[in-house]
Amino acid sequence: MAEPLQHKVLLSEDEMPTRWYNILHDLPTPPPPVLHPGTGQPVGPDDLAPLFPMDLILQEVSTDQYIDIPDEVLDVYRLWRPSPLFRAHRLEKALGTPARIYYKYEGVSPAGSHKPNTAVPQAFYNRKAGIRKLTTETGAGQWGTALAFACAQFDMECEIWQVRASYDQKPYRRMMIETFGGTVHPSPSDLTNAGRAILAEHPDSTGSLGIAISEAVEVAAQSADTNYALGSVLNHVLMHQTIIGEEALLQLAKVGETPDLLVGCTGGGSNFGGLAFPFLREKWAGRMSPVVRAVEPAACPSLTQGTYAYDFGDTAGMTPLMKMHTLGHDFVPDPIHAGGLRYHGMSPLISHLYEEGQLEAVAKSQSECFAAGVLFARTEGIVPAPEPTHALAAAVEEALRCKESGEEKVILTALCGHGHLDLAAYDAYLRGEISDRDWTDADQAAVAEALTKLPALS
Repeated sequence: MAEPLQHKVLLSEDEMPTRWYNILHDLPTPPPPVLHPGTGQPVGPDDLAPLFPMDLILQEVSTDQYIDIPDEVLDVYRLWRPSPLFRAHRLEKALGTPARIYYKYEGVSPAGSHKPNTAVPQAFYNRKAGIRKLTTETGAGQWGTALAFACAQFDMECEIWQVRASYDQKPYRRMMIETFGGTVHPSPSDLTNAGRAILAEHPDSTGSLGIAISEAVEVAAQSADTNYALGSVLNHVLMHQTIIGEEALLQLAKVGETPDLLVGCTGGGSNFGGLAFPFLREKWAGRMSPVVRAVEPAACPSLTQGTYAYDFGDTAGMTPLMKMHTLGHDFVPDPIHAGGLRYHGMSPLISHLYEEGQLEAVAKSQSECFAAGVLFARTEGIVPAPEPTHALAAAVEEALRCKESGEEKVILTALCGHGHLDLAAYDAYLRGEISDRDWTDADQAAVAEALTKLPALS
């Protein structure tokens, strides 16, 4: 009788990493500094103090290789961490590929995604600093759900501006946020100056993450006991997510594997960086040599079509200036179903790594991604969120190449969340109602117009 297949590689709670990895320590070249929009000079801690607690500000600029995870955060993490690593045997069989596909499944968290990995420490550090309330933006709703959950753990209020397109498409996310105790507004809203300005010009605006950020930042800046929390893009956010990659390294070691290809979806960059950064450390140390590939939506391709330049992180121009691949802070992407990937810019760290040739990037259409998501659901039994279907599409593509070449590559990806609250998107796909948007002349013109409004630096 054949040996049974091993589907899961598990770690005990005692084996969970107790430190986050800070890639700033090991970067071959340092990234460009974040600049003050008024002076054009590098920002200091005092510039960020109105929005963030000092512990997070220090993590944002730290070059220490590791940061210890506080015991209070580890205790909440243990509600779902360590998360499982799966070998996708049934997907491999359906594809007829000699490749070995592994996926790190973050959908086991209370919010159903990777987002609590940073929401919990952000809530903890803010509560420690005496903050009573956090504001934030959310696209598909996974980040808003995670922050509402995290705030509930530390007895804090949570106010969220959700991109209008996703607010309308995904009502169950709003309900889940409210169940955790959060308050949700569709963005743009008439509650802020930023929102009212957008509505005056575009009354039917579908919103964007950039607009929602402007609204959340505006409200946070007006109150001493309220801070802003960001779910992606910033250095400390990506660092908190590295527990994903650190666990995956331990799990792959248990089965004697190292990846030939690491692939992840990218919107702002947190899930991708969380998986990839520890593996890049190992690659730079000469212990493995994976190709690292970022996958973004064709409707919002900041890495593959954007310009590497200093830009605002929000639409209203209230944030510091970050050098990143950007489509322009004024650009409003199509209301695709992968709402968590509808961001005009890419994490400065990931943009820097891409610019330095440390990783690749490709863009995928909605239909190819949903096809991969349906195949994955029918083989592996998990309905993935629309965001990680981008990574799955690239993993399937590579596995089929291996079928042609006979290569037995090891492919690793992060399934960063489940799609239980995204079934309307799958329904639209299955009914043939999903439309693909190629990068058209009109898109290029819209981006060209948005890029004319990049901040001028002396």
